[in-house]
Amino acid sequence: MRTNDAQMLVLSALADGPLHGYAVNTAIERMTGTRLGRGSLSGALARLRDKQLIEYLPGEGRRRPVRLTAEGRGALDRELHALADVAGQLFETVVPDRIAYQERLNRTDQARAYQRVLLDALDARPGQLLLDWGCGTGAALPALARAATARGRVLGIDHDPRMARRAAERTADLPGTAVLRADVHRLPLAPGSADRIRTDRLFQHLADPAVALAEAHRVLRPGGRLVAAEPDWDTLAVDHPDPELSRAFTRHLTDRIVRNPLIGRQLPRLAEHSGLAVRTVAPVTTLFRDVREADRVLGLRRNTERAVTANHLTARQARDWLDHLAHGPFLAAVTVFVVTAERTAAGAEGVGAGRRSPWA
Repeated sequence: MRTNDAQMLVLSALADGPLHGYAVNTAIERMTGTRLGRGSLSGALARLRDKQLIEYLPGEGRRRPVRLTAEGRGALDRELHALADVAGQLFETVVPDRIAYQERLNRTDQARAYQRVLLDALDARPGQLLLDWGCGTGAALPALARAATARGRVLGIDHDPRMARRAAERTADLPGTAVLRADVHRLPLAPGSADRIRTDRLFQHLADPAVALAEAHRVLRPGGRLVAAEPDWDTLAVDHPDPELSRAFTRHLTDRIVRNPLIGRQLPRLAEHSGLAVRTVAPVTTLFRDVREADRVLGLRRNTERAVTANHLTARQARDWLDHLAHGPFLAAVTVFVVTAERTAAGAEGVGAGRRSPWA
């Protein structure tokens, strides 16, 4: 490890307050996954003290606490500002509006690729009742309406009032199509009333995916089908000469940003536990070769800055990482799993033979 890197790791570890030597290395291990060697740590501490960037507090031996001086905190702040300067040349600086983000994402080639797989697996038929859970701005509702035809019905469902209003506006002229503001954990729909349920990146955000899957089992008729597309954020891979920096960014997403980051791989098991029969699991690799396009989806700058705050990366590491992404050939990929599950006749107890009204 370069001398300056070790010193910046120590400064970052001390950002939240005084620590003794062993605790400094423990904090560094939390940030990077590895500890500094004894010589690297003692050398970094000695150099930082000589530069008057750190100072020792009263104590004895190796448990004597050390803290940042005003000069040391200034040096760390300058590193953070340098990170912002590099990132500001290329990456987004403002968190996008949720509606704008959804509209933008649905227009990307990456989203369209797995959404085609999702729609094919749904196998919607004329005359069916189709539900789009977490319909967002309603981008998928026109395609579902075409599949159901005038003989069927389409119901978009979203708990966010702004999303539901936008979806209702988008589908106002579509016959047999409506939008319902509701929570998919508990829906005002009759048991066995729906033929198909479509979800796209919904379960990663839910408070309790298992409860929602049980609700899918309840509202589907025998033979009815759920098709869900979910990313597995632990599979996110971003190319960088130092793979540990990319792993730290991915760890930050899975630990701090996404509520259910592993739902892509977990969904088949959870669906089976809910009583649904899983028919297929199709992995779709979402690939990015353009850094700006990836940033609009992954929020590379803002999530890197959060990773620094959360001690997954030092300011120097974050700056080096973003600088390489901005100037080097770029590649990133994440796996989206498209899961198809059905309610079998064996799981249809209590459901009448005739078609019921969807409204409970």
